[in-house]
Amino acid sequence: SFEGRVEVYHNGKWGTICDDQWDDRDAEVVCRQLGLSGNPKALSWAHYGQGSGPILLDEVECSGNELSLDQCKKSDWGQQNCDHIEDAGVSCDPFTGTDLQLYASQMWSGTVRLAGGRSPSEGRVEVYYNGDWGTVCDDGWTDLGAQVVCRQLGFR
Repeated sequence: SFEGRVEVYHNGKWGTICDDQWDDRDAEVVCRQLGLSGNPKALSWAHYGQGSGPILLDEVECSGNELSLDQCKKSDWGQQNCDHIEDAGVSCDPFTGTDLQLYASQMWSGTVRLAGGRSPSEGRVEVYYNGDWGTVCDDGWTDLGAQVVCRQLGFR
């Protein structure tokens, strides 16, 4: 549910993305666009299998701060020089994210998300632990903790 071949929908068609210039900054944007946190990793050479149908994007070059692939530098839709053996993939593995320092200097390793906000960049802080999502108590919560969460979610 957090990894696979990247496909995009444009002009009524689903298609793949060519892996030319594909890197972890692009993966970070895909993970963010899908609402997934964790450790974004770009995969090339049809790592998750070859798609079928059109190859809709090529030469995608994100800075990593964009909210969606639409905001990244890329070729024009449908303009590409690839074959499906070059289909791009992404892993947004929530179980290999960086450590998040929580209250009382205890370390928790896993994934974090924001829930209940009006946009993807705000909301209640929730963490995944022992197979369940839970909230973070605000005792001792400071701007520093918020900055750590924002950084882990890819908001700079």
